[in-house]
Amino acid sequence: MSWSRAEVSALAAKAARGAGAPAAQAALFGQAAALHLAQGRRAEALTEALDMLPEGPIGSLPLVLQRALPEAAVGNVVDVDWDGDRELAQSYVDTLPVPCVVRTQGVDKLTLGFVGSERPLPLRRISGCDALIAQMTKLARRTFVPESAASRLSGAGAGLSDND
Repeated sequence: MSWSRAEVSALAAKAARGAGAPAAQAALFGQAAALHLAQGRRAEALTEALDMLPEGPIGSLPLVLQRALPEAAVGNVVDVDWDGDRELAQSYVDTLPVPCVVRTQGVDKLTLGFVGSERPLPLRRISGCDALIAQMTKLARRTFVPESAASRLSGAGAGLSDND
């Protein structure tokens, strides 16, 4: 089966929320996850990131990149502290409003190279990550309110009538 980037982005964001990520970080994870898979990067990096919640890269990587953006305005290269997955970091960087390339510098540092040219976004559909999609679907379900007789009696949905 294959999915569009929009489908994967929405599901990944919902899964991150279900696993305990704050809303803003979950939304960024959704964008990064879709680009990550569309670029053919390892689905396991996303699985590992979801498993680490509420800690890990989903919560911290957006903050690291947000702190780097003002420095990027005055120079083309910014060094940041990061000892996590490099491919996942590149996927998050791909969501930035300016083109940027991640270069490794040592064990726990990244160099972000802000370049002037536009990067092409992949247009292919996403496939080959069924286990990840199943995990994200399971986590996304945690955000749903379970149906109950009490919620129906209090007016949720159609209540006790089907005349809506």
